Amino acid sequence: MAKQTFTTGQVLTAAQMTSLQQTAMGGGSTTAKTASYVLVAADAGTVVQMNSASATTITVNTALFAAGDTVQIQNVGAGVCTVTAGTATVSTSSTLALKQYDAGSLYFNTTSAALFFASDAADSTSPLTTKGDLYGFSTLDARIPIGTNNQVLTADSSQALGLKWATPSSGGKVLQVIQNTSTTLVTTTSKAVWIQQAITPSSASSRVLIIVAATVAYTPNTNAIASGDIRDVTNGTNLILFDAGVQSSTAVTSNFSQNFIHSPATTSSITYALRMGTGSGGTTSVNSASNAYTIILMEIGA
Repeated sequence: MAKQTFTTGQVLTAAQMTSLQQTAMGGGSTTAKTASYVLVAADAGTVVQMNSASATTITVNTALFAAGDTVQIQNVGAGVCTVTAGTATVSTSSTLALKQYDAGSLYFNTTSAALFFASDAADSTSPLTTKGDLYGFSTLDARIPIGTNNQVLTADSSQALGLKWATPSSGGKVLQVIQNTSTTLVTTTSKAVWIQQAITPSSASSRVLIIVAATVAYTPNTNAIASGDIRDVTNGTNLILFDAGVQSSTAVTSNFSQNFIHSPATTSSITYALRMGTGSGGTTSVNSASNAYTIILMEIGA
């Protein structure tokens, strides 16, 4: 029943009392609408029910309702019904777009301002469908499908939901490590390969960290210094030269390690080597007590 104005001594029928009671409880008969509609003063205290397969609006204007008036709005049609502020102000913490079977109550604070309290039953439906899906949001809750193995969630403003699954950059990432250790005793005076190892880079932009370590024993005859290099055997290039011992007129041993970062710019196999010899006179060899030396190759993504 619409909003009533009573006079002294007026007697209501049982049907009128029933209708008033239903309206007070948020029920009662409805005013059915099948097209966009502009509320009128007679809608105060009633239920306006939209039933349309197409999108519609219910427009709210000023100077039609008094403070404290209410209008119940329901949408039973498949088309979205949007409560629209015409000349009045409509505020809500929810949504003014009512999907099928959504409803809400317009409560007027003043003749020109209303609050809309939505009962959005359909909003509780989860958009997630698959293991690993995540909630996203643009203007409504939406599904972010799970990515593939080893992808990471990345912020991306070009995406509708602001996020996407992406393969992480390999920059600074260790892509492979190869180690080779030998215990074969090598004795030499001229520069000779002690140990070598090949690696096949997975990207032409990768770098290769080369680490070598050994214990050197030599018997000098003219204060010789053990010297060595790390060599790109494939291209015949010395990458770094170094001294690996101390100058002494007596037999000495010394431990050493060296490293070099190389950018081979290839995805073909490339071989690196540790070479040792003497700078001047003497005999250089692996310390027979430890009898071990090592080369480690580490590919690092660009």
